[in-house]
Amino acid sequence: MFLLALLCSLYMGWSMGANDAANCVGADIGSGVLSLRNGIILTCFFSFLGAVFLGGQVIKTIGKGIVPLDSLPCEQGLLIAFAAIFGAASWVTLATYLKFPVSTSHAIVGGVAGAGLACHTIIVWGKMKQIMICWIATPLGSAFLSVLLYPLIFWFFHLSLLRRIREKLIVVFIYLTSIYLAFTWGGNDVANATGVLTGTNQMSSQLAALIGGFAMMLGVVTWGRRVIETVGFQITHLTPLMTVAAEIACSLNVHFYTIWGIPVSTSHSIVGAIFGVGLVAGIKTLNLRLARDIFVAWVFTPVGAGLISWLIVKLVLLWR
Repeated sequence: MFLLALLCSLYMGWSMGANDAANCVGADIGSGVLSLRNGIILTCFFSFLGAVFLGGQVIKTIGKGIVPLDSLPCEQGLLIAFAAIFGAASWVTLATYLKFPVSTSHAIVGGVAGAGLACHTIIVWGKMKQIMICWIATPLGSAFLSVLLYPLIFWFFHLSLLRRIREKLIVVFIYLTSIYLAFTWGGNDVANATGVLTGTNQMSSQLAALIGGFAMMLGVVTWGRRVIETVGFQITHLTPLMTVAAEIACSLNVHFYTIWGIPVSTSHSIVGAIFGVGLVAGIKTLNLRLARDIFVAWVFTPVGAGLISWLIVKLVLLWR
């Protein structure tokens, strides 16, 4: 069961990289400043560093905060871990195939809760309530920050003193904000792949971060371009300055929750930020039909992943 759970963790990390690479560089590529190849390389390297150096707090929350896996019998804890990760990864893979940027954080939280309910274990509903409130606040917070930041960034880059170096400076800012965003994404989301394994006391948080970070890199390289197309080109037309504002807003938002140990959605955060700068540019620039489809995918993510995990547990128990 541990080997199955470990394989599913690698699968989850891969599917996260495939879906969430767009959060880090989709806007840059859509603005025409960053190439797809360079964006993928940048995301791989700095998300791995973020997973290793920033991922510990959220790993603890996923591992023990929703279902106290460390207090359960080893076999039961591993069954919940296996079912939760497989259910979440399956849902994220489906969303990636459909090119929807969904939340891997929502998927794993729903998966852990669904598997826990199927095993009739304790669910820490207070922590679940806290996480869900943060889920709602995440895209709204990013949108609000980007609305505030965009006019300031626009003013700064149009100062007469910067006229000669403006284009080069914009490229530098694009790279820096992408690096920061990839780092915070790795720090918050690595727990979605391997956090539940640490809760079963079968793996240290440091090893979990290394394994999860490696699997995420594989997903970015092999299948990351599908959702990049949605985030970078289909939500709204992005100028370089809009991209800088969106990525700063998203990074600050996710970093705050990571320090707090709350698993939030980088997908929600960057999409909220992009819509925020889109609103500043004018509502007509936004693809509202795509926004509706993304919102529906967000709502069904924890439910769908939780249902798959619940069914897996019931099938395993019935087979035994």
